[in-house]
Amino acid sequence: MSEESISETPRSFLIIGIVALLWNLMGVMSYVMQVTMSPEALGNMPEAERALYESMPAWVTGAFAISVFGGVLACIGLLLKKAWCVSVFLVSFAAIIVLFGYWLLVANTIEVMGIGAAGMPLLVTAIGAFLLWYSLDAKGKAWLS
Repeated sequence: MSEESISETPRSFLIIGIVALLWNLMGVMSYVMQVTMSPEALGNMPEAERALYESMPAWVTGAFAISVFGGVLACIGLLLKKAWCVSVFLVSFAAIIVLFGYWLLVANTIEVMGIGAAGMPLLVTAIGAFLLWYSLDAKGKAWLS
């Protein structure tokens, strides 16, 4: 594969890569805010919501970390036009499924927070699926090396 074929990416490739990186960096900020939440902030939550956070297993928090840090790494790989980003997007997406599978299907999140609590997990899952698909498509079009 020549350098010339790799550089023939549309302008939208760069825009999607940058927006996706910013999106995933916001995910990292959300993760950091959650794991560094002060006892006072936790205490200010309604009791049922606080119980959700306090009962979250470590493996769910780990899935959260893998999803967001993996997403950042995958986006960097995408912007560098590296084919390995596809594998990292796949791992990140699998972690999203684990995280929100627990959050929506195992924990009683919707019961506690209402149906609106499903909005962000569904959006994050859709964006994760899109980025996985987009990276696979980019690899198929030889935009990645």
